[in-house]
Amino acid sequence: MNIGKEIRNRLSKYEKLGVEKQSNGTELIGKAPHIAPLAYLHSIYKGLNTKEIDRLEQELETEIPADYKKFLQFSNGLHIFNTTFCLDGLRTSYNRTKEIENRLPFSILTTNLYERPKNAKPEHFFIGGYDWGNGSHLYINRNNNKVYRCKENDTKPLNEWNNLNEMILSEIDRLIELHNASGELKVNIEKTTPKSQFMSDKQSFWNRLKKIF
Repeated sequence: MNIGKEIRNRLSKYEKLGVEKQSNGTELIGKAPHIAPLAYLHSIYKGLNTKEIDRLEQELETEIPADYKKFLQFSNGLHIFNTTFCLDGLRTSYNRTKEIENRLPFSILTTNLYERPKNAKPEHFFIGGYDWGNGSHLYINRNNNKVYRCKENDTKPLNEWNNLNEMILSEIDRLIELHNASGELKVNIEKTTPKSQFMSDKQSFWNRLKKIF
């Protein structure tokens, strides 16, 4: 599967709203004045070369999972519907005043190194997340290559996908359904975060009680 082609096919419907190619290679798709005067719906960042990926791995002090490394070669992170759904990458500057001219992804170092959940295991590699629902994270489990969503400070899975490509494309499709042709949200903002596939401990407890009585 060509993940880059599949992503572009899905986002192409918003090109009629406006497209901008920035000097650092960032592609902005779909002007979104309902969010802010200079806002765009989607951001695809210039892919990383081998040298840049090596640099990122040195900073992470770990190897990037093969699936995510391949994705980074297409796009150094991704922002869908502004920052509703984000995948992280190599951030080369933190100069906020210049970011409008050359937009950058969120840093993949943040969750993997500085704000890593306390119960995260070595095989958990964090790749992004959502801006609603207590800032839930996404991570790849190196042991099975599956992708999981979890809470900000707890790696217990809330959602599971078989692989990275499945997660990216299914989430883009889901979010497109929640927005109109102009990129405005049609539902309550809490629905932009995936509904958990797994029962909480509390729900599980009450279900067991129902079976007993």
